[in-house]
Amino acid sequence: MAAPRSVGIAPNSPIARRLTPPDLQPVLRGQLLQLRPFRSDDFDALFAVAADPLIWEQHPARDRYQPEVFRAFFDEAMASGGALIATDSRDGKVIGGSRYHGYNAEQSEVEIGWTFLARAHWGGKYNSEMKELMLRHAFTFAYRVIFLVGPENYRSQRAVEKIGAVRAGTRIDGYGRERLSFEITTAMFNQRTPSRAQSRSR
Repeated sequence: MAAPRSVGIAPNSPIARRLTPPDLQPVLRGQLLQLRPFRSDDFDALFAVAADPLIWEQHPARDRYQPEVFRAFFDEAMASGGALIATDSRDGKVIGGSRYHGYNAEQSEVEIGWTFLARAHWGGKYNSEMKELMLRHAFTFAYRVIFLVGPENYRSQRAVEKIGAVRAGTRIDGYGRERLSFEITTAMFNQRTPSRAQSRSR
């Protein structure tokens, strides 16, 4: 009787993606900024950015500039297992953060959200590179990336549309709120003009 034939699994196939837990806290390096996992000693530097009320004026949590509110946000980020802090590549200064959330292997999707940047780094370049780095990494283990945005957060809606995401109805977020859903798939991402941003996982 012939021995059973082994069947190989392609490293980046849908089956492999389901079997291999993704790294939701990589180190990603671009020309303008770098992303790394949150650390417990990052609170003061990150709050120095978040303490600007204008960052949150269109956000559902408009009081996140207050110390006790931001502490709850920070602790939740630390516990999430997907939070990344952004530092300026020029001087290493903390300039904001973002998060991977809700990876679903069966649907091959992950959410990117909780993003904020110091106002001195608004204008598109830094956010675009941050999302470029995070998307490139996400598409090593997922087919679709989603963004959930508040209906009145027009700034964030424009920001996700600028990186190529499209409206995909609404979803209920982790806090039970209805949010606009935007998505970008691997195919959509690959059709875009390649960015100069490069990523390297830890």
